[in-house]
Amino acid sequence: MITITKKEKIVFNQIKIFHLEYDEGIPENLIRMELGIYEHELNEILSELANKKLIIHENKKIKLKNFDKELVTVDSKKEAVKAELDNKEKKSLEMIKNLVDENNIVSRYTLEGNLLYGELKLSDFRMFHILLSLENKNIIKKIEKNDGEYYILLE
Repeated sequence: MITITKKEKIVFNQIKIFHLEYDEGIPENLIRMELGIYEHELNEILSELANKKLIIHENKKIKLKNFDKELVTVDSKKEAVKAELDNKEKKSLEMIKNLVDENNIVSRYTLEGNLLYGELKLSDFRMFHILLSLENKNIIKKIEKNDGEYYILLE
């Protein structure tokens, strides 16, 4: 699932309309003129769509990459970040459930390593934000043992 803003969805839908006509890539100006938006705004939106791996944007040409992915549309970038974080939290929780032992305990370093370098490849900031959020929601709790720091899964 990929979260996009309403403006990104408008641009993405326009790209889907033109993608069959332009095998070598849709000219950026065509999208800009069709939608009547400023160049800097279009470039920002195209950059976001490329970061989300929905399009390829090179040399002022746009190619559709993944149009069969499930998209969720929100009103603003702030809401998009929040929705994506919620999705990352769910995936992180699934990972935690797979890592805990029979006592629902996992080493802090094992957990953080898996979040950073595992399937999710979270940044340091996002990882700590997710762990803090899960702690605040009373899903996990940081505990100290004689041999180090651990997390216990509370649910």
